[in-house]
Amino acid sequence: MLAPFIDLSIHHRPTNLSDRVALGFTKALRWTADTFFAERYGHRAVVLETVAAVPGMVGATITHLHSLRRMKDDKGWIRTLMDEAENERMHLMTFIEVAQPTWFERAVIIGAQWVFYLFFFALYLVSQRTAHRVVGYFEEEAVISYTHYLAEIDEGRSPNVPAPAIAKRYWNLPEDATLRDVVLVVRADEAHHRDVNHGFANELNGLEAGAVAPCPPHVELVPNWKKAA
Repeated sequence: MLAPFIDLSIHHRPTNLSDRVALGFTKALRWTADTFFAERYGHRAVVLETVAAVPGMVGATITHLHSLRRMKDDKGWIRTLMDEAENERMHLMTFIEVAQPTWFERAVIIGAQWVFYLFFFALYLVSQRTAHRVVGYFEEEAVISYTHYLAEIDEGRSPNVPAPAIAKRYWNLPEDATLRDVVLVVRADEAHHRDVNHGFANELNGLEAGAVAPCPPHVELVPNWKKAA
């Protein structure tokens, strides 16, 4: 399986208070994840993906209500955000099969989801720009984490087990696909979400959507997942 091309160097440099708040919050969460999970990347993915699936649904809900209330077109944001939420949910379903979370981690998932949902819902109401920038930074960190996970697999510290059946169906992977193949397509998904959310934040900030985090138009960052049954 050919690895999808992604640009690992993309990083939005903060230019205003909104950006700095978003980056600071993201770095604080990254420190917490690093402290709690260390290099247990499968378990890290299970807990973090349940949080990652929240912003898209929150954004889609609020944008949907805003479009109805203002009687204005949503410019395609609702469908994009709902697709993002579904994609992140499938990441979770996949890594549950890989990592088999403990009961303690399942309790952490429940608590983290409630806290983050309420926080992000309030943030989106106060500042959509900051909310999308937070997600853009989250996804930058996700790309880094999955790159580290790939290194763990390639260097033999994490077993390269067969890909779960749910992943092979969703991403249309071959029958002999492995965990490494799964991490590659998940990382590509996260890179796509990174660029989309930074683009939304740029648009809300009066910039061109691709001014800071361009998504190359000739590159399909999420191969096959929309076409998979």
